[in-house]
Amino acid sequence: MRRVDTLLRFATTSLVLIGLVVLYSTSSARSSDPHFFLKRQLTWLLVIGVPCFYLVSMLDYRVWRRLCWPMLLVSAVLLILVLIPGIGIRVKGSARWLGIGPFRVQPSEFAKIAVIAGMAAYMSRYGRQGGQLLKGLLYPLGGLGFFALLLVLEPDYGATAIIVSIGLAIMFAGGTRFAYLLVLGAGGFAGFAALIFQNPNRLGRVKAFLFPELYPDQAYHLTQSLYAFYLGGLTGVGLGNSMQKRFYLPEAHTDFIYAIIAEELGLLASVAVLLLFVLYFVCGMLISFRASDSFGRLLGFGITMMIGLQAVVNVAVVTGLAPTKGLALPFISYGGSNLISSLFMTAMLISIARDGSRGGVLASRAKAKDRLHYG
Repeated sequence: MRRVDTLLRFATTSLVLIGLVVLYSTSSARSSDPHFFLKRQLTWLLVIGVPCFYLVSMLDYRVWRRLCWPMLLVSAVLLILVLIPGIGIRVKGSARWLGIGPFRVQPSEFAKIAVIAGMAAYMSRYGRQGGQLLKGLLYPLGGLGFFALLLVLEPDYGATAIIVSIGLAIMFAGGTRFAYLLVLGAGGFAGFAALIFQNPNRLGRVKAFLFPELYPDQAYHLTQSLYAFYLGGLTGVGLGNSMQKRFYLPEAHTDFIYAIIAEELGLLASVAVLLLFVLYFVCGMLISFRASDSFGRLLGFGITMMIGLQAVVNVAVVTGLAPTKGLALPFISYGGSNLISSLFMTAMLISIARDGSRGGVLASRAKAKDRLHYG
């Protein structure tokens, strides 16, 4: 487990450093402050991210079984606050941020942690009763649906889909019947599709994805993103030399930062980033499988799936394999909330790995507690 722990730290550190380098480059496109994005990201990283990472990684991960309920309550309150006019900050029709001085905090990022911990705690306790309709499906689904509703009201369909998907995955891994989830998934997909079709902006994104030549305005982001890959070729145009970030590609520092990596550093660098996420995913799954109790296994599984799914969706959007959706690339995209939540979850994985590497008495005690807990 120590080797897996080391590889996970390597993947995380590498992704964060790549993000800082590319943000240094994208900051140069700003005429007012050529180091704006880098300075903000470094502030989040050094003041909160790194101390939080080391503190959480040193804690016994089982503490989150007890703290998940206060975390869920605080997350729910914050998600409600963003909906209140005058408190929540609304950008492009969506109220997703709270202001803290000159900084903005996105509560949905921290809701991801709370939901994963809450679902893991619940399913580790009632997983043996996963075949029951109430305890195996309706109770956990009610809590998950409450957070999904708050996110839809912002609206933030991307975060809604991610959180619901991971919540259902934890339910399945925890023991909920697959037949229940299959029916639920079909119904949820239909409802989600109905929401998209009722929103002209998001429906336009789907149409642009399916028929980009018929909807060039809606497909503008995708077109410019693909052109960045074309310009970059195998080795890139050189760090800082991107034309897309200066004149053509919006959100080059956030949602489409992967396209700038491809343009400036080339196909080789963009593939290397993908391999780092694959390494992260493999390490996370190994840590999850080797955890000493069911809570650790489900917590590690949920965290690994969350980081992995966000990376897959972001890369799929940037490369034209999915409709355009504002979703950050973990560890790399600009944004303090996403960076801190990603580091927080990774530190939880490190804690699970550290506990698993001890083995012996601690693991035996944890398993014994699980057996007593289930009765």
